[in-house]
Amino acid sequence: MRAEDTFGADELNPIRLKVIGNVETGAEELPQVNSGEAVEIATGAPMPPGANAVVMVEYTKRSGDELVIYRSVTPGENVMSVGSDVMMGELILRRCTVIREREVGLLAAVGIDKVEVFRRPRVAIISTGNELVSPGRELGRGKIYDINTYTIAHAARSMGAEPIIMGIVRDDINEMRSAVNRALSMGDLVLLSGGTSAGLADLTYRVLDEIGPPGIIIHGLKVKPGKPTVVAVSRDGKLVIGLPGYPSSALMIFNIIVKPILAKMLCTGVDEVKIKRDLPLGLMGLRVGGRYTVSLVDTGHGVVAYPLPAESGAISTLAFADGYIAIPETVEYLDSGDEVEVALFTHQYMPANLYIIGSHDLGLDVLIPMLPGFVRARVINVGSMGGLYAVKRGEADVAGLHLVDEETGQYNIPYMIKYSVNNAVLIRGYFREQGLIVPRGNPKNIRSIEDLLRSDVRIVNRNKGAGTRFLLDLKLKEIAAKMGVKFEELVRKVNGYYYEVKTHTAVAAAVAQGKADTGVGIRAAAAMYGLDFIPLGWESYDFAVPIDRLEKDSVKAFLNMLRSDEFKNALSKLPGYRVPDDIGTIIWKPIIFLF
Repeated sequence: MRAEDTFGADELNPIRLKVIGNVETGAEELPQVNSGEAVEIATGAPMPPGANAVVMVEYTKRSGDELVIYRSVTPGENVMSVGSDVMMGELILRRCTVIREREVGLLAAVGIDKVEVFRRPRVAIISTGNELVSPGRELGRGKIYDINTYTIAHAARSMGAEPIIMGIVRDDINEMRSAVNRALSMGDLVLLSGGTSAGLADLTYRVLDEIGPPGIIIHGLKVKPGKPTVVAVSRDGKLVIGLPGYPSSALMIFNIIVKPILAKMLCTGVDEVKIKRDLPLGLMGLRVGGRYTVSLVDTGHGVVAYPLPAESGAISTLAFADGYIAIPETVEYLDSGDEVEVALFTHQYMPANLYIIGSHDLGLDVLIPMLPGFVRARVINVGSMGGLYAVKRGEADVAGLHLVDEETGQYNIPYMIKYSVNNAVLIRGYFREQGLIVPRGNPKNIRSIEDLLRSDVRIVNRNKGAGTRFLLDLKLKEIAAKMGVKFEELVRKVNGYYYEVKTHTAVAAAVAQGKADTGVGIRAAAAMYGLDFIPLGWESYDFAVPIDRLEKDSVKAFLNMLRSDEFKNALSKLPGYRVPDDIGTIIWKPIIFLF
């Protein structure tokens, strides 16, 4: 109808109009609407000439051809004007736009069924090295699985490129030359990994110099990790990049060097995702320039970045990392609380809502999968002392501790007092049996800590700050006192004392693989690997929780599950675990909390 015909209409003073017809969607013949007339119209149908507004049927009553209207409308109300979405001559999509579901809808809306697009770049991927074995095959002595082929292929695919896996190439110059030429014929970009250093078996740079002119244009970058990177250009202008062999180094160089190149080929550009964060570096000293992977922790008052182990060969570091920080070589040292920029690995970063920072424990591996679906847990194994500091700084929601006091032999409570952790309470956890893990049959006949001083015994130790390391050091100090020697002098006699791993399972694995004759760990880890176990005693594995997190939903869910029969039954099935009657209760709180 015409809006003017409805002015003043309400429930007490309705307006009456004559219905002269109806308009369905897709109608081509439209009636003329004059003053005092109305047309019934379907949603989405074209407006008939003369009409300038629509009133919803809910505000009307119809009797034959008479329409009673109980609400007035204004001109243009409930009407979408022609061209209000896209007008003739307007730009709808720009060059280099990625075509997804929204863009396809827009193209269809204006009747376009074909557009020119860029072909996905083909990336040929080669892994080099006599030591490499494809995953799924048996691993022989001195061999390692090929990681880089699959990580680099997935990274390329996630950007929109098409990876072409060329397979493993041995350290043979003819085989490598053939593989590179084949890759150049199939790919738009060639990526190799391994063999980029200057050793006798590092042939990549020799082969790449032959593909020119110009051949090699870069050999070595002032970057850490990833220094031995090689870049070459073939005679027909194709780019070949030789990545380092270490998996995390290869992926880091992919992010720094290859990703922007692929983005240019894809015509998409690189989104620089950086966030400024506080960086607590009390866990490990960063004294030289380079790139370090970090795990982010949302404290509720900001986000802090935890540096992860920086070994260039450790792919697990990247798997648990959210991004990395770049420290210029001019910066000699970063301290806790210094501000840094974190480059995120993905836009889809979703912070956890339960951060468990502290000592590694198999019981947590049982508990976490039992938590409700809304809980997103992140576990960072930094040892008991690392967890204690994380709670004190307000970075952890929960910290697992098993620290034994030298003077009293008591677990955890003395450390809460000694380090003035007055912002947290200590929750009773459970008991674990610690002992010496030895090969099945105990071939070295190891019976006690004293046997670690034997020249024919090699040990594997836990990392500094771990509660198990505290226990071993306590036992060794007792022996040193009996012998009348200094602790530092005694540990020099322990073969393998400085061979450190981060978890109980890593201790068991080292013994199972013959890398060590023994190590201190929990019984459950020994049982997991079918190893023998010599008990040293039971320890308390408890949880420190900041007072201001006790009402946090994810923490309440954690504590409720800790107290549940479901968890108690599951934990009691682990060898060397014991559930106390007061599990999940507060066993220590600061004096300030009492008032």
